Amino acid sequence: MRGLILILILLVVAAIAAVSTGLINVNQTRSAQLPAVDATHNGVVAKGGQTPAFDVSTGKVEIGTGERTVKVPEIRIAPSGNAAAPATAPAPAPAQPQGQTTDSTQR
Repeated sequence: MRGLILILILLVVAAIAAVSTGLINVNQTRSAQLPAVDATHNGVVAKGGQTPAFDVSTGKVEIGTGERTVKVPEIRIAPSGNAAAPATAPAPAPAQPQGQTTDSTQR
């Protein structure tokens, strides 16, 4: 229920914004008239009224393409003047034969 009320409020705000910015222009071209109702001893007699008429004009939104020149920034990465040489990895230790251990506590 709250969601429905929120959507209705947003629609009303959007309509107000469209009219106030001139995107939608509404002009009344014919006024409304109430129906004529007469009560007699035979019953009620009603003659139709008239509904209002409106002329609604909307703005145009045009989307197109075109060529433009845009300056794009250049990114350069340079090491600092005191950059150290890359470290080398230590040499791997020689492989131990199977069954032998290097622990001196075992005999």
